[in-house]
Amino acid sequence: MILADENIHGFIIKTLRAADIETISVAESDSGIRDENVIQKALKFNYILLTEDKDFGEWVFAHHIKGLSVIFLRYNFTEYTDIAQTLVHILKTKNLERPFFATITTKKIRIRKL
Repeated sequence: MILADENIHGFIIKTLRAADIETISVAESDSGIRDENVIQKALKFNYILLTEDKDFGEWVFAHHIKGLSVIFLRYNFTEYTDIAQTLVHILKTKNLERPFFATITTKKIRIRKL
């Protein structure tokens, strides 16, 4: 299951749900919660955290948060439909061994096992 951080574009969330990928939206359920609470929720329910916030990379690599899987999206606003399709493709076709930190752009995918 995906936990979409508050900054994830609504179209991306709709695209994931249309592809039968269970997606919880922080904006819909817990708007305004702190990053620490987003992390706790992801860890508690074993969600993959989907974000555009590079601070989560700091949480994983500098603060050594253990067990958290993160997909970090980087794209221009005009590419949101392309990034949504790329994300669905990855989630449907890749065997993502947890925990991991993935950076996804429309041109490059980098998945780092933690």
